[in-house]
Amino acid sequence: MGETIFSKIIHKEIPAQIVFENDEVLAFNDINPKAPVHVLIIPKITEIETTRDIDPKKHAALLGALYEAANKIAKDLGVSETGFRLVLNCGPDAGQDVYHLHMHLLGGRKMNWPPG
Repeated sequence: MGETIFSKIIHKEIPAQIVFENDEVLAFNDINPKAPVHVLIIPKITEIETTRDIDPKKHAALLGALYEAANKIAKDLGVSETGFRLVLNCGPDAGQDVYHLHMHLLGGRKMNWPPG
């Protein structure tokens, strides 16, 4: 996997409004938010391009860490009780622009269904 804007954010080469960070996960506000709360949650230690590249056995703990971070962030940002959406896009037709696995946490407003 080549260097992406997300890897540059992980290495602090590009500034971001970080809302959560631990050894495995980094989360920051999206620069083009689609909701009042729009946070991108990315793995720091493993580079995975898309959801197609996830190995359930190899990446189970990492995926758990992403969801654990999402729940903490939603609570910290006040959207846990009212509801929030988690989105993982895979490929160009789904709107994936950066090929570094990332989860969108969206909240702070009523979501429509179906999305897109």
